[in-house]
Amino acid sequence: METTTGAGRRTGWYVDDRCTDCDVARQLAPGLVEEREGRSVVVRQPHGEAEERQLLTAALACPTRSVRPPGGRLDQRWPDPFPLPVDDGVLLCGHNSRHTAGANSYLLRRPAGTWMMIDTPRFAERLAQRYETLGRCTDVLLTHRDHAAHGRRWADRLGARLWIHEGDLDAAPGADRVLRGTEPSDIAEGVRVFPLPGHTRGSVLYVADERYCFSGDSFYWARTLEDLEVAQSVTWYSIEELAASLARTVDALRFEWLLPGHGSRKRLPAPEMARRLRRLTERVAGCRPRPVDFTALRW
Repeated sequence: METTTGAGRRTGWYVDDRCTDCDVARQLAPGLVEEREGRSVVVRQPHGEAEERQLLTAALACPTRSVRPPGGRLDQRWPDPFPLPVDDGVLLCGHNSRHTAGANSYLLRRPAGTWMMIDTPRFAERLAQRYETLGRCTDVLLTHRDHAAHGRRWADRLGARLWIHEGDLDAAPGADRVLRGTEPSDIAEGVRVFPLPGHTRGSVLYVADERYCFSGDSFYWARTLEDLEVAQSVTWYSIEELAASLARTVDALRFEWLLPGHGSRKRLPAPEMARRLRRLTERVAGCRPRPVDFTALRW
């Protein structure tokens, strides 16, 4: 953990008091950053270059810039690692935004050499320039209203189409494509959208190539449970609607990679992921509404 000198100066990596317990740093620096009493803390200083890179990655993703190195200021010893490869076809954007509750966002590679952005990082011109070197971004796909804050700006800057479901259209009223109803549909070759009202009225998830599932805040991988989970305590619209959505959709979903907005990413063989998703659907069917409580989230 961090130490201090006699003058009170910190001498190691630390997490400052702006932390909102969003879990981003714990995803990227496991074993170095853990949760203590509703916030992240550095529980061990890095040993060697690889672990220092982990903390740098966490620092650059943290939406409140709360992960700080010795002395408090990030230096230029290491290059910005983002966008960070997750798999051959997906990059993690990092640079999470306070205006999307610290949500993760992704770049999805398409066969023609183009890209799609799923949800968005904070907007910065230097990031846009970096993404442009990867190829043309055709679409910015929003999963729901909580992650819509930078959508229009990113779409305009990258010359892309902005997508959102009609249930959350007031969060992105200038969207170029509006998804409607509850039936799944193909929005591009190999990319299918599944409306999943529950977390919000307009929540959706996107499945690409029957391999990648971008689930927004509908469900995620909980490390503490080693299983799929829903964020019942922050389901804004209706947990009963989420249960109905899962029941309607579960048999049509096939994927290996779960890539959520919040919570951990996870890869499993498609049959195992399907089995766990059916089990989650059965559990959620027994859930009932309860007051919003951020402290009840099980990451």
